[in-house]
Amino acid sequence: MKKSALLVTLAGALTLGFVVGDAMAQESPWQVRVRADYLKPADKSDPIGGVGASDRLHVNDKTIPEVDISYFFTPNWAAELVLTYPQKQDVSLDGIKIGTFKHLPPTLTMQYHFLPQAQFSPYLGAGLNYTRISSVDLLNGAGGLDSSSWGLALQAGLDYKLDKNWSLNLDLKKMQIRSDVYAGGEKISRVKIDPWLIGMGVGYRF
Repeated sequence: MKKSALLVTLAGALTLGFVVGDAMAQESPWQVRVRADYLKPADKSDPIGGVGASDRLHVNDKTIPEVDISYFFTPNWAAELVLTYPQKQDVSLDGIKIGTFKHLPPTLTMQYHFLPQAQFSPYLGAGLNYTRISSVDLLNGAGGLDSSSWGLALQAGLDYKLDKNWSLNLDLKKMQIRSDVYAGGEKISRVKIDPWLIGMGVGYRF
């Protein structure tokens, strides 16, 4: 009995060793990317003063840093969390700056990677964007914005593998970011930032 038990234990240990070794040989489900994104707002705010008015608010373009954390549930399917720090934007009316605000827009997308094992791997994604709006300073304190915004996010991109771990990345996102604009306690417009984000960066698969 002791000999049989010893053989069973050794067989179990060998099996566990093969399973652990195989799991360690598989690709990690985690990937981190760092990108530089060019943020291009849509600038489709409602006219101030109602229908027919020509005055519209504009939000400036800018380049922002971005860090993305992805988790691959399968070789094809992944979830990606898009992060940055609060970004300061200028607001102008008829070419004249009327104030600033900050926005923090974390975004979660679900992606499908078409050719995960290929050197060129395109993907599509869709998800939700939550934007926290803060530090609003419009019209010398007389103006205001909503404190937050929820919207959809669409994504398309391409990874180019350099080796087992490193890759180059091109990424395009469209996000919904909108807010009512107030002055003197009254709504005067609705700003639709709805930016395009055109990004380039590097990724590392653990």
